[in-house]
Amino acid sequence: KFTSIGWLLYSYLCIKAFPPLFVDTGLHYDRYLREVIDFLEKDQHFREKLHNTDMEDIKQGKLAKELDFVGHHVRTKLDELKRQEVNRLRTLIKAKQDAEGGHEMNHKVLLKQFEYMNHMNPHTFEVEDLDKLIQSATNDLENYDKKRHEEFKRYEMMKEHERKEHLKNLDEEHRKDEEQHYEELRKKHADHPKINHPGSQDQLKEVWKESDGLDPNDFDPKTFFKLHDTNGDGYIDEQELEALFTKELEKMYRPNLDEDDMTEMEEERLRMREHVMNEVDTNKDRLVSLEEFLMSTNKKEFLEPDSWETLEQAPTYTDEEMKLFEEQLAQEESNLKQKNSDLQKQKEELERQQENST
Repeated sequence: KFTSIGWLLYSYLCIKAFPPLFVDTGLHYDRYLREVIDFLEKDQHFREKLHNTDMEDIKQGKLAKELDFVGHHVRTKLDELKRQEVNRLRTLIKAKQDAEGGHEMNHKVLLKQFEYMNHMNPHTFEVEDLDKLIQSATNDLENYDKKRHEEFKRYEMMKEHERKEHLKNLDEEHRKDEEQHYEELRKKHADHPKINHPGSQDQLKEVWKESDGLDPNDFDPKTFFKLHDTNGDGYIDEQELEALFTKELEKMYRPNLDEDDMTEMEEERLRMREHVMNEVDTNKDRLVSLEEFLMSTNKKEFLEPDSWETLEQAPTYTDEEMKLFEEQLAQEESNLKQKNSDLQKQKEELERQQENST
């Protein structure tokens, strides 16, 4: 576990804050990123510089220059970590080439694998390595929510596609029954209590009452913040923030019920987190400070929020996107059939050649 200073840097770079346990960011170099920060903050000079550097300076690479002043034992360990990471990447690339029949990888794709380090010098960890690591993590993670939106859209379209394919295989009577059942489930899921706007006074008061067991009339924002800063570091991170939406989600989703999709529940939770962070996290460091939180409680959006548009009310994809998606699936299926056909012909040809040779 990092100190709060190291965690501040890692939290800025990472989508998911991890205390008390690490949570994988999804970056293929996540472990390397964590280990580098862990060893850097063991150096007193670097730790002091990190404490006095704002996030914009970190993003612009000013902190990376302090690498020249860290202790020899830390630099030696960083050299070792880099050599291990280079070897890991080379092993993965070799395995991928073997799996693809030994074909040479696209040069641009190959360089992409190494862009978070100076791969021209695979033996020592230099200022450029730290700068590249921070820049790569920043750029990659800034696109996290965008990528998540696209992945969820594909999930929803695939679910609808499979439903329609299932209906095609039914006779008219069973198809009508299935459509009626689907509509009943959809209405049942939509029949739930009012969903409070995430981050609003009403929503937080409900947590205060239901989770904290306190009188809503005694709601105090400062006390609320301290109660839900569960690791006591002075910030509400994204993991702590997402935990605040559990009561709202329980109104809409119940495990093991046909009408409730747990993948959609987690997407709703992330939508809520994304919305509140956009409203409250004014310095965009992916952490909510007490000052930011108290400022948000004075806004009109906190006291008189609009209604929250849930997933069931907000279409994930358009008809045109669905049409394009199904055309792509059909093309992929056609390509797969052609590939299988070609392989079968190759097999038959080899068998004929073997027969002729005997």
